[in-house]
Amino acid sequence: MKILRIISSMNPTGGGPCQGIRNAIPELQTLGVINEVVCLDEPDSEYLGKDPFVISAIGASKTPWNYNKELIPWLLNNFHRFDVVLVHGLWLYHTYATRKAIEKYRETNTVSPKVYVMPHGMLDPYFQKAKDRKLKALRNEVYWKLFENKVINKADGVLFTCEEELLLARTTFPNYKPKSEINVGYGIQAPPPYLDSMREVLKDKVPLWNGKPFLIFLSRIHIKKGVELLIKAYLKLEKELDNLPQLIIAGPGLEEEYGKEQLKLASISSNILFPGMLSGDAKWGAFYESEAFILPSHQENFGIAVVEALACSKPVLISNKVNIWREIEKDKGGIVKSDNEEETYDMLKEWLNYGASEKESISQNAFTAYQNNFTIKQAAKQFIKGINKI
Repeated sequence: MKILRIISSMNPTGGGPCQGIRNAIPELQTLGVINEVVCLDEPDSEYLGKDPFVISAIGASKTPWNYNKELIPWLLNNFHRFDVVLVHGLWLYHTYATRKAIEKYRETNTVSPKVYVMPHGMLDPYFQKAKDRKLKALRNEVYWKLFENKVINKADGVLFTCEEELLLARTTFPNYKPKSEINVGYGIQAPPPYLDSMREVLKDKVPLWNGKPFLIFLSRIHIKKGVELLIKAYLKLEKELDNLPQLIIAGPGLEEEYGKEQLKLASISSNILFPGMLSGDAKWGAFYESEAFILPSHQENFGIAVVEALACSKPVLISNKVNIWREIEKDKGGIVKSDNEEETYDMLKEWLNYGASEKESISQNAFTAYQNNFTIKQAAKQFIKGINKI
């Protein structure tokens, strides 16, 4: 089987979908499934050229819609090479272009690839209900009626990373009538083993780290992630408890308005550190040297960083808006609370009040949760089984 994956960008700062592609393709290769990617990036982008699979970067997109006039011609010239086309994400030009291109291709070709869409949480009702997204929600309503409902309903199937995402997608828009809904799961490659050098690289990136285990938030600094809930809860606990572990909030977005607000909010504490985005050995060092991972997100489709923490045997303290919370709660791999200030505080305090043996037990459970639910081998097999049903 040969699959073409279509995504707007493979830039890792853009979030989880491109990282999910990078996780999945090598494992699928071992099962005889060949993947290529086409994206709307400049061919000489610094984040390209390092992957062990073919990426056709056809040039940067233009306009907020990410328009690229080269995409439809490229697709029409290349569809014949693939058995399956998988479109990642929604709301941008590449989904519209794929639908238009496959319709045109099928006018003159009796054999064509199946087309699947993987929304990556972009059909979650959160995006239509969040107070800070009223204009974007209105835009999505209009865009759904004009274009995106056809992308979803005319595809051969819609693929979801977990059951929670599949169920939530049914509640967001009218005229949601996909031909097939398939929970294909999701997983990550096993993390690299711990090396002493990871600690040294982390120390270089976070020079104010005191060398002791800390609490780690590792994601975009964005209002959706509930960063202000975490900071407020930590500041409150700082007044109540002695010897709190440091809190490292790592991720891109500090230059944005919301990021600047969080820097200001946390400025009264010398124990909240903002190193920016961590990658490579610095990222893995942050996981391994931490005592727990925290994400009080208002919406999280899957949460690759959550699973990376589990794979490093780190308990995860998350909100029940992280769609994989059921699996984590079932295996007792962390603490799950609601995404508000009070319960974020309760979650942190509960963790900090555990004794050493309790923390060690949850750490072991965290790795079990990864093994039971989120290995890339399991996800690859489930993916193949899902798309072969149709």
